[in-house]
Amino acid sequence: MKQAIHFGGGNIGRGFIGELLVRSGYEVTFVDVAETLVDEINARHAYHIEVVGNEPKTIHVEHVKAINSNMNLEELLDAFVTADIVTTAIGPNILKFIAPNIAKGLARRVKKNEAPLNIIACENMVGGSTVLKNFVYEHLADDVKAKVDRCIGFPDAAVDRIVPIQHNEDPLLVKVEPFCEWDVDRTGVVGAEPQIEGLTWVDNLEAYIERKLFSVNTGHASIAYMAYLKGIEDIAAAMQDEEIVSFVRRVWAETSELLIEKYGFDREKHAAYIRTAEERFKNPHLSDAVTRVARGPKRKLGAKDRLVSPASQLIERGKKPEALATVIAAALRFDYADDPEAVEVQNYVKEHGLEKAITHFTEIPAGTELFDLILAKNAELKK
Repeated sequence: MKQAIHFGGGNIGRGFIGELLVRSGYEVTFVDVAETLVDEINARHAYHIEVVGNEPKTIHVEHVKAINSNMNLEELLDAFVTADIVTTAIGPNILKFIAPNIAKGLARRVKKNEAPLNIIACENMVGGSTVLKNFVYEHLADDVKAKVDRCIGFPDAAVDRIVPIQHNEDPLLVKVEPFCEWDVDRTGVVGAEPQIEGLTWVDNLEAYIERKLFSVNTGHASIAYMAYLKGIEDIAAAMQDEEIVSFVRRVWAETSELLIEKYGFDREKHAAYIRTAEERFKNPHLSDAVTRVARGPKRKLGAKDRLVSPASQLIERGKKPEALATVIAAALRFDYADDPEAVEVQNYVKEHGLEKAITHFTEIPAGTELFDLILAKNAELKK
């Protein structure tokens, strides 16, 4: 069998990337530091995935094993020599911590095997593989870097699958939604593109990153902030509220116009993508607390993030993003006391006023069309 190394034995690793790799003929070695998890995988060499939704099903996944990188580093380094692909799903903040071991593994590999190898970071971030590559190169000797440049690819990826918060009696069981998407930039590949079921190789990854960000993430945030203002506690309940559903469809209408105009997405196919997103949020098995989805307003209000970026781009194209401006105003009113970022935003508003807060958190200049639109929408929300 082909050999895959996957960093991260958690729910995304087992319930998404690992399963697609096994389905595509790979034996998957999960790399983790959770001793109990590693031991359980090695005791069974298999686990189950439950797909939850209108058509539930159970998937049996086998041909798996695990390495504890804290206890069996030599085994991990040897695995790099024969690996056919390396993937990660560990969280953006952990990439720098696995980089030293990846660097050691690559140094051992290129001494013995110069066959092409691609390393794909499947993280909820932009340019994850490139970020990982930079961390790895910090730990490579110059002569090794030259070989790695020739043999090792770090193609960036965009991934999307909702894995709900869960507490299962079986420690290896993972519950996931039916939908999943894994897009990878073919321009970053070294050698032939690995053929993996469920993975789509694309020429313009930015288009797919923004499609996901401005559709799924923007929609999710929009539902959460508007639901919070109405006192609704979870996303599935919010999606039973006709006013909120109607509103998020207006948000999607705005972002859809931007994406279709900017990237040339087929209008009917994109409409189907939006309908799928709406059904995902209606799935009661995937419902999340409104306050958890809305958390981190400081980050979500960033100039390049899910709310301000599409609104700004629409303004540049001569369009008026009424719904997006409303969400931005609602995010600035998110005052959940248990969220440190929400507290920070509210304290800034109290101390400096809303107008300065808008520019401080969104980088939208005072007096611009979008700035004035947000102020107007805030006044409407007050009523």
